[in-house]
Amino acid sequence: MKIVFSPCPNDTFIFHAWVHGLIPGAPKLDVTYADIDITNSLAAGVNGPEVLKISYAALPWVLSEYALLPCGGALGRGCGPLVLTPDRTGGANGPAALAGRRVAVPGERSTAYLLFQLWTARHVPESVGEIVVLPFNEIMPAVRDGLVDAGLVIHEARFTYPSYGLTLLADLGRWWEAETGLPLPLGAIIARRSLDLPAVASWIQASLAYAWAHPEASREYVLSRAQELAPEVVEAHIKLYVNEYTMDLGETGYEAVATLLSRAAREGLVPEVNPAALRTSP
Repeated sequence: MKIVFSPCPNDTFIFHAWVHGLIPGAPKLDVTYADIDITNSLAAGVNGPEVLKISYAALPWVLSEYALLPCGGALGRGCGPLVLTPDRTGGANGPAALAGRRVAVPGERSTAYLLFQLWTARHVPESVGEIVVLPFNEIMPAVRDGLVDAGLVIHEARFTYPSYGLTLLADLGRWWEAETGLPLPLGAIIARRSLDLPAVASWIQASLAYAWAHPEASREYVLSRAQELAPEVVEAHIKLYVNEYTMDLGETGYEAVATLLSRAAREGLVPEVNPAALRTSP
């Protein structure tokens, strides 16, 4: 079975047991590791992989071919994308300082960018300038080096941005939670509708259960894919992004996804999605 997910610690932690043949009855996996902007493109293409991780923002475009699985993704609190500026700017003018500026983002169909668009519509009176798409690991160096005026960062950047001399302008996850009271949907696991979807979901849940029961078993694998991260950053990353919603979205998780996509659809940012279409049929 072909599967694509990122080399980030939360994904490798979740899928370690399945990747290494530790889940009884689960098929062998053919794994590709890719940045989220690439996985979003793969899902939208012809003959994409059977299972993959994408941004929730990309979900409306692929629901005809893929189903959202209720597990394995990234959805939670205190884990939203950050808007960073060079320390020399000081962020003295707040969000208004972004008007007309060059901002690096991790993908035009990333959840981070979707949330950024919803946030700037309310907080930046004049529109932001040029949007520059970069792999997420290149954004902080680009801001530090003055190649862009600000950066929208995800993943472990929330733990490491001070080492780049950058300043936090806005925590979009905190803004989202204050606006809605809901956790923030970031990354989704989807599978082709032709598959046995309950079985695929059960293998992912079994892999996660194994990871939680044997946290040291995946350590070498996780660190090998996150070579630039210190072990303590890897551990913090996993604790933040792997949570109760990773095992099962539940009603609160589905409500969060539906709320994000409905707000985005009202702004004309994504196609409208019937909330019922988010549920995986048994």
